Amino acid sequence: MERKFDEELKELSGMLMKMGSLAQTMIHKSIKALADRDRSLLKDVYTLEESVNVMHVEIDDFCLKLLALRQPQAGDLRMVTAAIKINTDLERLGDQAVNIAQRTESLLERPAIKPLVDIPRESTIAQKMVNDSLDAFIKKDVKLAEDVLTRDDTIDDINNQVFRELLTYMMSDHTTIPIAFDLIFVSKNLERIADHATNIAEDVIFMVIGKDIRHHLAIK
Repeated sequence: MERKFDEELKELSGMLMKMGSLAQTMIHKSIKALADRDRSLLKDVYTLEESVNVMHVEIDDFCLKLLALRQPQAGDLRMVTAAIKINTDLERLGDQAVNIAQRTESLLERPAIKPLVDIPRESTIAQKMVNDSLDAFIKKDVKLAEDVLTRDDTIDDINNQVFRELLTYMMSDHTTIPIAFDLIFVSKNLERIADHATNIAEDVIFMVIGKDIRHHLAIK
């Protein structure tokens, strides 16, 4: 019975990693479409969303069956409950990628008002946070999860910088307002992607050491 449960937990981890990979691909393609002004990448984002949504339901069902049939205890229980929460964050990562793709469609209808610098940098950091949070889950690596948490402030700083710069454009030339608004929302979507990565990292810490650190970063 225990050996079968261990296999099921490995299967659950594999399902989450597959879903995480799909979500990461969606984020990458939505931002690349914006940076390269390549509309052809956007259809891939929308297609992958369907797969992520299907996996969201499948993983929830799988977790509920494990809870009902295996009645896990202690660390195993924390892993299954963490997986349920991580599953939700991964689905929302996909939603944020779709939001970026939709804003990109609008942006590609208009000329660029400035070279993209901060948004690609914000995206790189946010995507690394997602990747590292999932890596921390697989490795049960608390230190890596903690490191993800420390990067959230950097994302917030970049998002604020993007807003201030684009506000200046809007104030000096009202014709830039629609474009600037779309870029502000893209930056905000990236901030939310980082928030979801942070949620995953917090769940990893709870799963491994049983400590709930939500709403603060210090681990005492």
